[in-house]
Amino acid sequence: MSNAYFQFKQFTVWHDRSAMKVGTDGVLLGAWCSVDGAKTALDVGTGSGLIALMMAQRNEHLEVLGVDIDENSVLQAQENAKRSPFAERLRFQQTDVRTMVGRHEFDLVVSNPPFYTTDTISPQVERGAARNAKSLPFKLLMEKAVELMKEDGRFCVVIPYAEASPFILDAASVGLSLSRRCDVKATPRKACKRSLLEFVLHPQESVFEELVLDSEAYKEMVSDFYLNK
Repeated sequence: MSNAYFQFKQFTVWHDRSAMKVGTDGVLLGAWCSVDGAKTALDVGTGSGLIALMMAQRNEHLEVLGVDIDENSVLQAQENAKRSPFAERLRFQQTDVRTMVGRHEFDLVVSNPPFYTTDTISPQVERGAARNAKSLPFKLLMEKAVELMKEDGRFCVVIPYAEASPFILDAASVGLSLSRRCDVKATPRKACKRSLLEFVLHPQESVFEELVLDSEAYKEMVSDFYLNK
């Protein structure tokens, strides 16, 4: 995305200095994750603050902490929050989630995690680190989610469809149970490219869905955000 900012209905996300730009993955997770009843949320790898802003818009009682290892991303997220209607409920810190301590602090933990595994994924060092799974392996992310989420909390991620099945197995090994799964494809005839996954600490019946980006269902899901939807 070439623009320095992305205009949504209730807020603007500037991302020209952020390691992670506004993209479909973040919008999907921000619109799909369940914020009902949540009072506290942690956005891991917040980038420009997109998902945190979306969650704050969807739940007027939600307080969100966004963390990222990239200083410029955090500074830009802070600026985006200050210009938004939700400034008082948003905080951003330059923090490695692996160093965070606390037990069962958040109702909701969300992440659009790094998932590329090659060493040459980006000519920009910051963007490469932000998108490379070496900076935050899935297993470590799961373990921190278990530590930081409340007993009745939720952990939500967006990952490549091909990674979903092994991710679910690894999550089970650390005590996370799949509660919702939504596989995403661009058009009805194309293969699924992304999976949205929600986990809880106590097993329950899982809900499985499929979402097509070229559909009325997707337009409805993002209608409160996109200007042209």
